[in-house]
Amino acid sequence: MQQIADWLEKLGMAEYAQRFAENGIDAAALPHLTDQDLKEIGVLLGHRRIMLAAIAELPRAALSQHELVVGVEPKPQDTAERRQVTVMFSDLVGSTALSARMDPEDLREVISGGAPVLPLSLLPPPPGFACSPV
Repeated sequence: MQQIADWLEKLGMAEYAQRFAENGIDAAALPHLTDQDLKEIGVLLGHRRIMLAAIAELPRAALSQHELVVGVEPKPQDTAERRQVTVMFSDLVGSTALSARMDPEDLREVISGGAPVLPLSLLPPPPGFACSPV
């Protein structure tokens, strides 16, 4: 019952510790308390709301082990994992026109570098330029 008394004191409601003890309310009973239960043992409306909110914020693991931890932040891990990511974006000039003329598998091979040289005959000339085959 000392855990409940300490928890209530951290909430600024130590005056209810005796009522909780008289009604056999321990850490295992906290998650099952309702507004009506707290009202029956004489907890004021505002305090009931604060208590129910604090109960909802308690970690489930702490309740199952009958440990109440209020206001304690979890310890950060000693070794943080950081990974560097490199992103490259490239645009193949004429790829839209090329995709209309080529089979998807062949286009994939060309784009992925499977074809060493891209035939110029497949590419349209840039706007404003005239091209003649060599």
